[in-house]
Amino acid sequence: MTTSESGDAGDTETTEREPDFAVVLDVLPHGRADDDRPRYKKSPLGYALGEENFRLVELRLDDDADVSIGDRVVVEPAADRDLVEEVRDVEYDALSNTALSELEYVVDEILSEHEGRFVDFYNDAQPITIRLHQLNLLPGIGKKLRNNILDQRKRGPFESFEDLEDRISGLHNPKDILAERIMSELRDDDLKYKVFVRRDREE
Repeated sequence: MTTSESGDAGDTETTEREPDFAVVLDVLPHGRADDDRPRYKKSPLGYALGEENFRLVELRLDDDADVSIGDRVVVEPAADRDLVEEVRDVEYDALSNTALSELEYVVDEILSEHEGRFVDFYNDAQPITIRLHQLNLLPGIGKKLRNNILDQRKRGPFESFEDLEDRISGLHNPKDILAERIMSELRDDDLKYKVFVRRDREE
């Protein structure tokens, strides 16, 4: 049983973890349209995207929760949730039309707000197999561009997306390249290699 499940969160510093946040993509005040139950039996729902692992989730919200598109809410651990009663994973195809239309904007926002973390992907990416490198999973990055990135990072870590673009000839819009890969991983649940999208919370 985890700390959050036992209700003892915060009792021991060794088990305390930073909460996971998600950005709200859509809010359904009266639940899903395909839910045939009477309105008074339906809880408000939301769809959201995890900031840490790009996890797509459906949120069952408190009846009086004041939540709007673009808000950040705690999804894990359960003991730290304030406005959210329940969280469950959903597929890309299960999102509402509004959530789908917001998704790319929110991915872009997360990449901008956590730039250092995603620049470090270019700094830290490693081989997956003898023939395939993590960098080659990014759209438009072939052998030549990959080798250029690897050579440049030996001279010093990349500091920003702008630094990447300045130092790597032929690498344009490194943030947009990551966004495109993340969207592919969100859309295709059967993609063989997923670098950014994870359902389970990383320990």
